[in-house]
Amino acid sequence: MGAFGVFGAFMIFAIIVVIALVIVTSCIKIVPQASAMVIERLGGYLTTWSVGLHFKIPFIDRVARRVSLKEQVVDFPPQPVITKDNVTMQIDTVVYFQITDPKLYAYGVENPIMAIENLTATTLRNIIGDLELDETLTSRETINTKMRATLDVATDPWGIKVNRVELKNIIPPKAIQDAMEKQMKAERERREAILKAEGEKKSTILVAEGNKESAILDAEAEKQAQILRAEAKKEATVKEAEGQAEAILKIQQANADGLRMLKEAAPDAAVLQLKSLEAFAKAADGKSTKIIIPSEIQGLAGLAKSLVEVAKED
Repeated sequence: MGAFGVFGAFMIFAIIVVIALVIVTSCIKIVPQASAMVIERLGGYLTTWSVGLHFKIPFIDRVARRVSLKEQVVDFPPQPVITKDNVTMQIDTVVYFQITDPKLYAYGVENPIMAIENLTATTLRNIIGDLELDETLTSRETINTKMRATLDVATDPWGIKVNRVELKNIIPPKAIQDAMEKQMKAERERREAILKAEGEKKSTILVAEGNKESAILDAEAEKQAQILRAEAKKEATVKEAEGQAEAILKIQQANADGLRMLKEAAPDAAVLQLKSLEAFAKAADGKSTKIIIPSEIQGLAGLAKSLVEVAKED
């Protein structure tokens, strides 16, 4: 009995120690980065724990809510909206928000995400209701800015800050979609025709420029050829003139040499008269119709004629 009693007492002590350790462990809380914990004491708000190690009183304090302080993204399904010109379309939105006050977030609204979704749908209908279809399709940035400002003010009492609101898709009715597709197709065809015309224009310009360059090159080649021919003709004329001049110089030089030799020989009067007669004979062989005969040659000619008559008589 004694041994059993000791063992039983030990088991009870061990159980108490384990329970105490479990309770103590459950009372030690570590709050991670970008998180917060809302603490209640006896059902009422006590404090908000930030990052670090914390201890709560067992059975009195409790963690009412764990809150993430990171930026969160919520993608809401398409909402039906009606434009100012009575066109019904579907628009889905994406909201980026961040919890700035964990206490307000925990106690401000029952379901914050659902509240933001309903508030987004209502705000979107109000904004789109003041715009026509064309404005809705081309004013995304304006709609995003207005929605963000409205939601940020409305969610401030809930401890939520709306950073951005984006219109993810704008889905108009089927008939309008078909008309828009036809318009886009016509626009694409128009642009294609313009690009094709511009390409043909550039091609024509290039061909014309090529022909122009070719004509210029041909003209330059002909010009160079004419210049070369003229220079060749000029050079030939110069060469011919130089040859004639050289021939004349040689003739003059020969005459001068003959005169010089004749002068050096010191011929008598008879030789001079004979040379004159030879020169007269050469002149007589020409085509001149009138010949002027010097008196000395006339006398010599008479003498020659007398000699011929005497020879005939003999």
